Amino acid sequence: QVQLVESGGGLVQAGGSLRLSCAASGLTFNSWTMGWFRQAPGKEREFLGAITTGGSTNYADSVKGRFTISRDNAKNTVSLQMNSLKPEDTAVYHCAARSAFARDYAYWGQGTQVTVSS
Repeated sequence: QVQLVESGGGLVQAGGSLRLSCAASGLTFNSWTMGWFRQAPGKEREFLGAITTGGSTNYADSVKGRFTISRDNAKNTVSLQMNSLKPEDTAVYHCAARSAFARDYAYWGQGTQVTVSS
């Protein structure tokens, strides 16, 4: 079955950086658009950005210029590099997979906690 497993979360001070990774299995990775989302307590899930099968990326305004998504199709991984972190970036971060021609994300990881202290 399809599995997405995030790693790399933790506690970081404001202004610091973290790099999250998502390892995918059970799907033809290079055929799927990969996205990153986050959800803070009491808030709705927020789309952060995505990377297509061809490597094109798009980002939410809230993270544009601070977060970068990349993928390694040879290793079936997608990464989220987060710089200049703010306390408001504190959330559980999830990766997700969407078929190239679908609107909705079909598969989700369990998430990894990121906590940014002020």
